[in-house]
Amino acid sequence: MSFLGTVARHLRERGTPFALVGAAAMAVHGVSRATRDLDLLVLDRRCLEPAYWDALSAGGVHVDLRRGDAADPLGGVVRLRDADAATLDVVVGKSRWQGDILARAHAARVEDTSVPVAGRADLILLKLYAGGHQDAWDIEQLLCGPERQALLAAVERELPALPEESRRLWARIARRDDRPAT
Repeated sequence: MSFLGTVARHLRERGTPFALVGAAAMAVHGVSRATRDLDLLVLDRRCLEPAYWDALSAGGVHVDLRRGDAADPLGGVVRLRDADAATLDVVVGKSRWQGDILARAHAARVEDTSVPVAGRADLILLKLYAGGHQDAWDIEQLLCGPERQALLAAVERELPALPEESRRLWARIARRDDRPAT
């Protein structure tokens, strides 16, 4: 079983909803980047407790817990590394709209396991929330294709739940979308 499969099973056994996000989720949607990052989004704050990971630790997985403070937009990140140096980040969100992403995720086969994967529009929302230069590029790539107008509409519907800076980034990206083709 892959490391992703092992972590997915661990989360499921504890009743923790999750979804694959980040570069691996983008690859599921046909957008690939030169990275092998595996990121899982959860909202379960128990993930930030060392005891939550005891079974994996006993199996040789190194667990590095990084709790966010009150000003951090995330509850924290748990970096997991197995004996083969494979890493996986469990990103602990803390916003209701992130829970909606988990609810909308659809199963896809990644490596050797079926995992819930965030949809294209939800990946765009997460990228808007992160707000970096790479995130803006990722959004442009996710918007490519025949479903562009549907994606724009889906993001617009969910956008009010995001912070103002995320909405400003979206406005810049959407403005570019309004330019005539040359």
